[in-house]
Amino acid sequence: LSGAEKLEYIRALLNGPYPAKQLLRVILSPLKVSRFDDDEVHQRLECRYTADPVSRTEQPPRYMELAMDARECITEDDEELEADVVVVGSGAGGAAMAAELAEMGIATVILEEGGFHQRADFTGRPMDMFTKLYRDRGTTATVGNCVIPVPMGRCVGGTTTINSGTCYRPPARVLGHWQREMGLTDLTEAELDPAFAKVENVLQVTRAEPRYVGGVGDVVARGCERLGWLRHGPLHRNAPDCDGQSLCIFGCPTDAKRSTNVSYVPLALKYGANLIYRARMERLLFDGGRVAGVVARASGGRRFLIRAKAVVLAAGTLMSPTLMLRQGLQNSHGQVGRHLSIHPAVGVMAMFDQLIDGGRSIPQGYGVEEFHQEGLLFEGAFLPLDLSAGGVTLVGPQFTRIMENYRRMAFFGFLVEDTSRGRVRLGPGGHPLMTYWLNRNDVSRLKRGMEMLFQLYLAGGARAIYPMVPGFEEIHDMRDVERFRRTKLNARDFELTAHHPLSTCRMGLDPRSSVVGQDNQVHHVPGLFVADGSSLPSSPGVNPQVTIMA
Repeated sequence: LSGAEKLEYIRALLNGPYPAKQLLRVILSPLKVSRFDDDEVHQRLECRYTADPVSRTEQPPRYMELAMDARECITEDDEELEADVVVVGSGAGGAAMAAELAEMGIATVILEEGGFHQRADFTGRPMDMFTKLYRDRGTTATVGNCVIPVPMGRCVGGTTTINSGTCYRPPARVLGHWQREMGLTDLTEAELDPAFAKVENVLQVTRAEPRYVGGVGDVVARGCERLGWLRHGPLHRNAPDCDGQSLCIFGCPTDAKRSTNVSYVPLALKYGANLIYRARMERLLFDGGRVAGVVARASGGRRFLIRAKAVVLAAGTLMSPTLMLRQGLQNSHGQVGRHLSIHPAVGVMAMFDQLIDGGRSIPQGYGVEEFHQEGLLFEGAFLPLDLSAGGVTLVGPQFTRIMENYRRMAFFGFLVEDTSRGRVRLGPGGHPLMTYWLNRNDVSRLKRGMEMLFQLYLAGGARAIYPMVPGFEEIHDMRDVERFRRTKLNARDFELTAHHPLSTCRMGLDPRSSVVGQDNQVHHVPGLFVADGSSLPSSPGVNPQVTIMA
C-alpha cells in the first residue's frame, strides 16, 4: 500500500471494533517506545535519555546487613528459620507493619518476592525498569467491559518504589462512611491522627516545591484562576529533596522520594527485623487450626520454612487474596478477592505555545480538588519521552507532531472515586485474574472529568488538546467541548489506567461482607493478618499509601 493508504487502513482499525483496536495498540505501543528508546532521538528533541549519574555513594549502615538475598542466604533445601512474625511484602503496608513490630521488640522477618535495588540501579530506562521493578513487567490489567492497565511493583518497597510520591490523608467523609455504614468505630479522625502524623514524619511529607512543579503547574494554575476554581496547588509528597528528574515511576535515582525501600524498610532493619528478598511465599503453615509460619522458595532455588506465631500478608491487593485463594482460604462467605476498587484514571495531553518541559520537573506535582466532593481528583502525571510515545494512540502526522513538540506538551489527568467493583480470582494455572466492570455512573463521571479538563486546558491557553477518544482526535475550542458533551460514550471509549487497586480483603465487622476485622486479623483464621491496600474498607478517593501505612 502507499503511505496514504497505510495510514487510512491503520486509522480504520483504530476506530473499529474494540478487540481489533486493542490488538493493534498492543502491537503499536512497543514499536513506538522502541523508536524513541534512542539516545540520539532524545538529543534531537532536547530530552534527557538516562537519569543523572549518582555523584557519590555512602557506606550503608551496619543494620543493612540484615537484608539478605534468599539465593545466597538459603543454603539447604527445607532449611528452617524461626521468628515471632513473618511479614509477606515490603510495600506501604508490609514495611510500616514490620517497622512497628520490630520497634516493639518482636522478632520480625520481611519476605519480599522482588529484588532490593539501590539508587544506582534506577537508570530511568523504561524497559530495564519494567523488568526490575514491576510485576509482570507492567502488563497487569483488569478484564471486563474494557481493559484497564493496573501497574504494580515487585521489588523491595513494592508499588511505593514506582509511584509518584503523592501523599493524602483520606477525606473526613470517607472515614465517616467507614464508621457509620461499616461499623468501624475505631477509624475516627481523632484515633487515626497520631498514626497519620507518625507516617508523615517518617515520609517527610511536604508540599512540592513550585520550581520543580514546572510548566504543567503554571498552565493548570492559570486555567483554574480564569475559571474561578479555588482549590488547587502543589501536591503534598514524600520527596523533600526532589530535584525534578521526572523519573518517579522508575525508582527515584536520588533517593529523594521516601518510598518504603529507603524509609520504613531501613527503619525496620534498624530495629532488628530481617529482610529476605527474592523469596516467594508458597503457602501458609498451620498448627491446630492456627497459622504457624510460611513455606517459601528462593528465586529459582531452594525451598525453606519460617516458623512463626503470626503471619501478616502485605503482598498487595492482587497477591494477598491470591495467596489465600490458592490455599482455599475464602472465609465461610467467599469474600476473599471481592470488592475490588481501582480508582480509574484518565490522562490527557495538550499542546501549548510556552515551554512546559514536563520531563524536567515533578511528573505529578500539582493538584486540583475543586470537584473532589463529586469523586474527581485532578493530578498531573507526566511520562518520559519514550513511554509517552507508547501511550499516544494517534498515528501518522498527528503522532509525529505531538512527539516533535514534546517539550511544549502538558499532561494532566484525574482519578475517579469509583462505585464500580471488581474481583480477584484464580485464573489458569493458579495465576491471579482481575475482573472489573465500569458502571454507567463512573462512565458519566469520567466524561464529566474530561469536560472539566478540556475547559481547564483551554483557559490555560492550550493550542490543541488530544483526548484520544473516538471522534475527538483534537479539541481546539468550546464548540468542540460542547460536541463532546453531547456525545454518548461507553467504557471502551476512554484510554484508562488505574494505580490504586484496593479492598479485596476488606476490613469489616461482619464476616459475611468482609475478610479482616478492625485488628486486621482474618475472620476465623487465628494468627493470619492482612495489612495492605487490600484491607482498606473501600475506596478512599485519594492516593492511598498514607492511609495504608496509618
